[in-house]
Amino acid sequence: MTTATGTFAPRPGAAPLPRMIRAQAALETRMLLRNGEQLLLTVIIPTLLLVLFSAVRIIDTDAGKPVDFLAPGVLGLAVLSTAFTGQAIATGFERRYGVLKRLAASPLPRWGLMTAKTCAVLVTEVLQVALLTAVALALGWSPHGNPLSVALLLLLGTAAFSGLGLLMAGTLKAEATLAAANLVFLLLLVGGGVIVPMDKFPAAAQQVLQFLPISALSDGLREVLQHGAGLPLADLGILAVWAVLGLGAAAKFFRWE
Repeated sequence: MTTATGTFAPRPGAAPLPRMIRAQAALETRMLLRNGEQLLLTVIIPTLLLVLFSAVRIIDTDAGKPVDFLAPGVLGLAVLSTAFTGQAIATGFERRYGVLKRLAASPLPRWGLMTAKTCAVLVTEVLQVALLTAVALALGWSPHGNPLSVALLLLLGTAAFSGLGLLMAGTLKAEATLAAANLVFLLLLVGGGVIVPMDKFPAAAQQVLQFLPISALSDGLREVLQHGAGLPLADLGILAVWAVLGLGAAAKFFRWE
C-alpha cells in the first residue's frame, strides 16, 4: 500500500465530538459501577431503606400501605445519592489528583466532559429506578400517574442535584467535599420528606423544608405515583429554579485544579 507524501493512515486528529462524548460517558459509567463505596450509597442504602421501612412500621406514614408512601421518596433519594453525593465526591477527588486538569487539556471540551458525566449519572439512575421499582412492586407497591411526569421530575431533579454537586466539587477541597456531601445526604434524607412525612415537622420548619430540591422531588413523585396527579407544577418549578441556580453557579465558579 502506498500513500502520498505527507499523509498518514489512519489520519491523526481528534475523533468526532459525539464519539468522544460517548467514549467518555462509557468510561465514567464503568468507573461509577465498579466503585464499591458508590454502589453502597447509590443502590444498597436506598434499597435497604425501602425494604426496612416498608416491612416495619417504624414511622407512621398515614393511611395506606407504607410502600406506597416510601417508594416515590426512595426514588428521589436515589437521584440525590447519584447526581449529588456520588458525583460530588468522585469529581472532587478527580480534581484533587489532577485528573480533571489533564482531561481539560484533551480534545474533549470541558462542557463535553460534563455532558459525559451527566450521561453516566443518567445511566446509573436508570438502573437504580429499575431495581427500586422491582423491589417496591415485590413489596406490594401500586403506582399510579403518568410515566412522562415521573421522567420529567427525575430529569429536573438530576439537573438540580448535578449542579449543586459539581458546584461543591469545584469549589471545596476533596476532603471537605467528602464530609459535606455525606452530611448533606443525611440531612436531606431526614428532613426532605423521603422517609418522614413533611407534616410530622413543625409548621415553621415545613415552610422552609418544602423549598428544598429533595422535598420538591419527593413530593412531586408522590403526587404522581401515589395520588395519580398530573404535572405537579409547583414542585417542577422549585426543581427548575434549583437546576438553573446550581448549574449556573457551577459553570461560573467551578475550578478545574
